[in-house]
Amino acid sequence: MKTVTFSIPEISCGHCTSSIEDALKALAGIESVSTSIDDKTATVEFVANSINEAAIIDAIDDIGFTATVK
Repeated sequence: MKTVTFSIPEISCGHCTSSIEDALKALAGIESVSTSIDDKTATVEFVANSINEAAIIDAIDDIGFTATVK
């Protein structure tokens, strides 16, 4: 299990956090997602041999947000 925090500057509301959490939880290998409006981050716990940081960033990008590993 691996935990990584991603910086997502466009997070501004509850809808943003819900969209990100829903998109990531739909991916194979994701165990948990926690987003923060105040910190503009998403902390993701995932199975490292099932998915990687680049695939998570791509999924966040696909729904209209920009993410980087914090």
